[in-house]
Amino acid sequence: MENLPIQPLQDYVLIDPVEAEEVTSGGIIIPDTAKEKPAEGIVVAKAADATDDVAIGNRVIYQKFAGHEIKTKGKAMRLVPSGDLLAKYVESDEIPE
Repeated sequence: MENLPIQPLQDYVLIDPVEAEEVTSGGIIIPDTAKEKPAEGIVVAKAADATDDVAIGNRVIYQKFAGHEIKTKGKAMRLVPSGDLLAKYVESDEIPE
């Protein structure tokens, strides 16, 4: 992703939300009015003192109404405290026992 003019402070991370699927696995098309707000996305920037559990480029799941929606370069992003991050996607062989 191109450089963004935003550097999160304190323990915040900047997330590019991933849009929900428009068609279900059964082939049903979901109208815009019925779509839920995304609760996952890609970390595009983070504060120096944010958690070390996530890195730029990780796909994460966060609390549904966490953080603040901001617009930068015409794109809607979420500025979320790292404490509101719930999980990150990893390869199955990366999960410790």
